Amino acid sequence: MSMNPFQLFNTWYSEELEKSKARIPSACCISSTGLDGYPNARFVSLKEVKNDAFIITGSLQSRKGLEIEKSSKVSLTFWWETTQKQIRIQGNASKILDTEAVGYFDERAKDSKIISLISEQGATIENIDVLKSSFAETERKYKNKDIPKPKNWGGYAIRPIRIECMEFEKSRFHKRTLFQLEEEEWIATILQP
Repeated sequence: MSMNPFQLFNTWYSEELEKSKARIPSACCISSTGLDGYPNARFVSLKEVKNDAFIITGSLQSRKGLEIEKSSKVSLTFWWETTQKQIRIQGNASKILDTEAVGYFDERAKDSKIISLISEQGATIENIDVLKSSFAETERKYKNKDIPKPKNWGGYAIRPIRIECMEFEKSRFHKRTLFQLEEEEWIATILQP
């Protein structure tokens, strides 16, 4: 059976966005291989699905960025509580163009832009007040100005090789469909619950 899983993803995602009361309905878990070989997972916000890739953004020098730089093999997991659906994606991440990253950065809230500018995401700090002081100073500096995208801020396009879609059923006979990319064609198979 051959189908396009992106159509199904977009249908399910639109339904969740329409019905969800979650503060960040675009949240998903990205997993990468840690620099020490252990799996590492954290939540990020999906920016969009474009050109058959899932786009996320953030610091390229964060642990996540360094891990992706070392191994581009990642997974994304979406759990949509409202519609009782889960999507698991395995694929390869590659950096998006800097011009694209500027567009995503410009869409961010001002506070988020300032944090991205002043913070070395994930680095240790002895006193958070130092960062708060830097935030206030930067906020004053850019009071009436655009905040530029930091050089170490960008994004990744995750191109899947596998997408598993699961609809939870009260009967426990969950509907699971696995899509696998084979010779540039998506092949769908049904999995047992």
